[in-house]
Amino acid sequence: MTIQRMQAQSGPINWQALFDQHALKAHTQRARKLGPATFLIERVAEDLADRLSVVLRKFPIAVDLASPTDAVRQRLAAIGSIGTVASAVVEGRPGDPLRVIQNEELLPFGDQTLDLVVSALSLQVVDDLPGTLIQIRRALKPDGLFLAAMLGGETLMELRESFYAAETDVEGGVSPRVIPFVEVREAGALLQRAGFALPVADVDRITVRYANAFDLMHDLRRMAATNPLLERRRTPLKRRTVVRMAEIYAERFADADGRVRATFDVVWLSGWAPHESQQQPLKPGSAKSRLADVLGTREVSAGEKPKR
Repeated sequence: MTIQRMQAQSGPINWQALFDQHALKAHTQRARKLGPATFLIERVAEDLADRLSVVLRKFPIAVDLASPTDAVRQRLAAIGSIGTVASAVVEGRPGDPLRVIQNEELLPFGDQTLDLVVSALSLQVVDDLPGTLIQIRRALKPDGLFLAAMLGGETLMELRESFYAAETDVEGGVSPRVIPFVEVREAGALLQRAGFALPVADVDRITVRYANAFDLMHDLRRMAATNPLLERRRTPLKRRTVVRMAEIYAERFADADGRVRATFDVVWLSGWAPHESQQQPLKPGSAKSRLADVLGTREVSAGEKPKR
């Protein structure tokens, strides 16, 4: 993840626009015309529902924040512990029982108004992710839950490497082709920074196999997941570059049967709005037992050398 996208260390969070919002909308419209590829969002929606099904509490008011299809909302509606499910989208979809016209950078929710916020495969193209997480935490009622999945980690590492090598060979230089993705450790730090209690971040690696790199690129178009970076090269890709990219992809990332691999790392984020009922860490010095006693060993002070 680049420093332009986010900074998880102490001090002010600095960010600048990375994504072309007009390109994102154009890619979405093109995906609808081509017929969207939904296998990844369907998989993530199922996993999200499974994670929520083991949470033993009710969520009267839930929001699905900008997930690209209705897959998440449909699965939430089938969970008995979840009440009204609002679909927060950039453009309202006909048939939504409750539509919230919004922009992920500036959420329209009042403080402490929601019990549950979920999101699937959309937060990876939010410029100000730290700010968005802070807004989500503020919108949650005390003991409200945030659960999201976003592409991150080593997603499309094969395509990134192949394009880098091909452009170097053919054009003598490179341009950004794959967006920068958040690492799971950075994601956990951002949850803490946003003020979530009990923050957890983990990653689920999904490997998809294709006949060739061209089939992968076709699926990415149908997923509205092609290059939306502001700093992308605006001239059309040279045919020689694309052909060379596909050759390198096959040389480096093909299995024994000739099919190529594509990695999708789904980074899961979860955190709770703070509440007094939640488990709290013990105060320093409040322990009633010594670790040495539990382990059956002798405690050695920092200035004392252990006997051999």
